[in-house]
Amino acid sequence: MLITPKQLTPIQLNVPELKHQIGLFNEGQKIAFINHSLVADLIYQRSQYIDEILQRLYQHFGFDHKPDLALIAVGGYGRSELHPLSDIDLLILSEGKLEKKYENCISAFITLLWDLKLEVGHSVRTLSDCFNVGLNDLTVATNLQEARLLCGSNRIYHQLKSTVYSEQFWPSKKFFKAKIEEQRIRHAHYHDTAYNLEPDIKSSPGGIRDIHTLSWIARRHFGATSLLEMSQYGFLTSAEFRELSECQTMLWRIRFALHIELHRYDNRLTFSHQPSVAETLGYHGERNQGVELMMKDFYRTLGRVSELNKMLIQLFAQAIEDKKNHNKTKILSDDFQRRGAQIEARNPALFQARPDTILDMFLYIANDKSIEFISAPTLRQLRAARCNLNLFLCDLPKAKAKFIELTRHPNALHNAFSLMHKHGVLSAYLPQWNQIVGQMQFDLFHSYTVDEHTVRLLKHINGYLLEENRERHPICCDIYPRLAKPELLLLAAIFHDIGKGRGSNHSEIGAEEAYIFCIDHGFSRPDANLVSWLVKNHLIMSVTAQRRDIYDPEVITEFTKLIRDEERLDYLLCLTVADITATNPALWNSWKRTLLAELYYSTQKALRRGLENPPDIRERIRHNQHLASEILRKNGHTQIKIDLLWQRFKADYFLRHTHQQIAWHSQYILNHPSDNPLVLLSKNSTRGGTEVFVHSRDRPSLFARVVASLDKKNLSVHDAQIMTSKDGFALDTFIILDANNEAVSIDRHAKINEGITQALLQEGIIDIPNRRSPRKLMAFKVKTQVSFLPTRTGKHTLIELIALDVPGLLTRIGAVFAQRRVSLQAAKITTIGERAEDFFIITDSKRQALSERKQIELKEALLAALNND
Repeated sequence: MLITPKQLTPIQLNVPELKHQIGLFNEGQKIAFINHSLVADLIYQRSQYIDEILQRLYQHFGFDHKPDLALIAVGGYGRSELHPLSDIDLLILSEGKLEKKYENCISAFITLLWDLKLEVGHSVRTLSDCFNVGLNDLTVATNLQEARLLCGSNRIYHQLKSTVYSEQFWPSKKFFKAKIEEQRIRHAHYHDTAYNLEPDIKSSPGGIRDIHTLSWIARRHFGATSLLEMSQYGFLTSAEFRELSECQTMLWRIRFALHIELHRYDNRLTFSHQPSVAETLGYHGERNQGVELMMKDFYRTLGRVSELNKMLIQLFAQAIEDKKNHNKTKILSDDFQRRGAQIEARNPALFQARPDTILDMFLYIANDKSIEFISAPTLRQLRAARCNLNLFLCDLPKAKAKFIELTRHPNALHNAFSLMHKHGVLSAYLPQWNQIVGQMQFDLFHSYTVDEHTVRLLKHINGYLLEENRERHPICCDIYPRLAKPELLLLAAIFHDIGKGRGSNHSEIGAEEAYIFCIDHGFSRPDANLVSWLVKNHLIMSVTAQRRDIYDPEVITEFTKLIRDEERLDYLLCLTVADITATNPALWNSWKRTLLAELYYSTQKALRRGLENPPDIRERIRHNQHLASEILRKNGHTQIKIDLLWQRFKADYFLRHTHQQIAWHSQYILNHPSDNPLVLLSKNSTRGGTEVFVHSRDRPSLFARVVASLDKKNLSVHDAQIMTSKDGFALDTFIILDANNEAVSIDRHAKINEGITQALLQEGIIDIPNRRSPRKLMAFKVKTQVSFLPTRTGKHTLIELIALDVPGLLTRIGAVFAQRRVSLQAAKITTIGERAEDFFIITDSKRQALSERKQIELKEALLAALNND
């Protein structure tokens, strides 16, 4: 039975009994929360309960007999805000240095709290300690500001409060600047967005900490101890106070629900916890619908808090720093003016009287790069106008014309569109955009919600104009400034993912809606067709580069037929690169840049040559052989030896390798006369990765043994070119990357070479690495799919495999190929978040395409091997 801490007898003040009582209290709070008790009441009740435990123990340890000692709650606990796993921050305040007896008692007191599994953070300080430490530590100073006496000396507690609020201890202006800088750094840690897919409820932009920041500043400068008091000082309207209170309650509910699911303190709403939190909060639906609904509410809440935070900080700055008087005003028109880095509406009812002028404001922002944000009074007006709109802005002819003017503005992507998104104007303009705000993407490939990803894509397109990005995006930096109508690329970017979350093919949905939008906004049919085509095919270039054999002339021919002209190719490359770069900060690398560049130039050549004039393959082979033999002769090899070696190689080898690769391989093979395996690692980066070349007598298990050896060293295979000489030797090339998706450092080459060589010399069962899957993967289920794709020639079999990207996946696949006597000709290895999407070209042991029966048997074997976890 649960009893209050005050009712506990001295004999009950032991660890087992206290743990039992705390457990009963926790379970009662969980039941009350699930039964829809007010979260604010539960948080306060928890704080009160801990108060009573501490007060009871304070007496039990005899601290109440020491008149110059006080037990003080600080930080969140000082605000009486305790979630189930929140830290209990305590200050034990002494007037002077403590006697040894009390030091031992305090140690026993804190140890008991830890034994009770309470998340206690504590400090033992004198008044002068508090002043000196707090003066040099903003976190300590902030915690002290929220100090609350639990028990002990009232006198010493009030001395602390006097010290904390003295002008010598963090003057208001200094405190304000420090907290704003602290918030800036915290936001930067989350890429300055509230729309990360695994957000931190407390610390993300727009999270609980942003509300705390407002409270801390208001408390330090005005003495306001609550949101309500802030509203009484005139900084919050009654409507804004209610909105901020609602947002705080929403964030508290999600955090409380998360904490009752966890065993350790954490505020990250990870993929693995989102379903259980959504269910606890009453969000239901098929598949991920419950999570989607919860996260949309959550992201919209973060957006509202973030907007209110920025608006109130501006108002605080004007009051605390008197900034408004330091900036001269520049009149822009009858409706707008610029003051410093902010734009202001000159009429307090402008947006409600003429909603289309909202678009005018962003045109002025595009015209003037020095405008960084919207003034607080104007933002407040914009928020009110948004709430009062009874139609979308795109339904207003004047607004429609201004939106198109904005898309054609050369500086629109610098700041205007990101501010339009941040302040809800894109949602107010375009109904489809309103649907993707806060739209989740359930994978490890994307880092952001659909809307945030799209806005970042626009920023990356704008980055093509900056010289600093030329090394990272050389082709796009050349192409983009030459595009005849860059506004078409902007519109394609806006619509490319706008169909997500609606169940069907998002590219087709977006293509149809983009076409309708363009026609409705006065674009010509050819322009509308181009935008629609880009949206429909925005993934095709990335898929072809990463998952198809772009050195196969047939692949290039098919891709070129889809592209049709160089204009489409240029637009598509710019969209593709920005799309990849905006998906995940770590996704773009030299490997992807090289693949896309090779596909771009191959397609460009095919378009200029004309599909009716296919390349002369024999001429390309002769050209590669001629250049390679020149290098080899310079290195002392005779043409007779070179020719004897090359007689062993098939024509395809000379077609699919550069002359530098051919010379490199041949040089070492000529100097390695034995049949033992030859393993080479290139010191120069190849397409952003490290090239591994293997020359060894061929056998079915060769691929599996190589990838198993690489997997043991935490290296990933991104491409494999599997070839066999006429006399039965493997001529296999692998492109590998390290754990950071970079080329492997040269100091690791020797160990990698030794590992592969040893693996190739081994006989018997292939050693499949037994590594645990990363924790993040546990939240995802990817159905293993094995598909056989049609081929033109019928000389080989194409197989596409989709599976969860667990450690050792490639080794298992290779082992199945070996067991089924399947000969691997080439492989494209693509990892998209938690999904492995791999493409293999295979034949049977007689170098022929697999029969239908063998395909069925291989599929069954692969499914059995990959689904055994």
